[in-house]
Amino acid sequence: MSRCPCWEALDVLEGPPDGPVAFGADLSPAGLLAAYRAGVYPFPASDEYSRALNEVVFADQVQEGRIRLMGEESADPYAVSWWSPDPRPVLPVSATHLSRDLARRLRNRLPWSTSLDRRFEGVVRECRAGRVPLWLTDELIASLVRLHEMGHAHSVEVWEDGDLVGGVFGLRVGSVFSMDSMFFHRPGASKVAVTDLAARFAQVGGELLDAQRDSPHVRDLGGILVPREQYVRHLRRTAHDNLPMPTATLPAHRLAPPTGSRR
Repeated sequence: MSRCPCWEALDVLEGPPDGPVAFGADLSPAGLLAAYRAGVYPFPASDEYSRALNEVVFADQVQEGRIRLMGEESADPYAVSWWSPDPRPVLPVSATHLSRDLARRLRNRLPWSTSLDRRFEGVVRECRAGRVPLWLTDELIASLVRLHEMGHAHSVEVWEDGDLVGGVFGLRVGSVFSMDSMFFHRPGASKVAVTDLAARFAQVGGELLDAQRDSPHVRDLGGILVPREQYVRHLRRTAHDNLPMPTATLPAHRLAPPTGSRR
């Protein structure tokens, strides 16, 4: 059982398709960014029970080398699991769309507006509130906030009369934006946030929103499944990471297709 020294040395395509591909490593900003660039995302154990369960369930696969250990020998190997599902659920930015019902509500002037990076930490903490298991740990949030300050992590906010009613956040890697989590306080607000993110990302050459985990919510927005190999190829393509996404606060009804258009 050997440890992989860095994410660049991990062949994620050899990992299990429906379980963690690695354990260990740290949640530092640099380590987190390298992991996303390799095609994996973290799921920290929320407590000692979750950490022990990781060891009980996956120790044999770790011992056999099917799941790799990352980082230094001194690191607790089961405190953080790292995932890269195959196939990968993604939303092509050109095909991300709202349901007819939600689009109709927006056209009828539902009083919502959207913004980018106006309340990043607020969105992250709203996504954490009440979630079980509590994978958005204090350590992970601190690194995400730092990556936001460095220009790698972003959020979209949905507003109603000055109140934050929905949002989504994640990391941008080239032509891919990996969405970590979303929340809503009004029905449909998280879907509006994702659709707004797709529109802003498309303006700077973005191609895919990575949903990380498949769900009816993702499919309703236009999500599809692609082979992990295809997803990793997207991550490795050259893209203009330095082009900033537009941050202006805009009316949400602009995201609704015209009446009579087909989806």
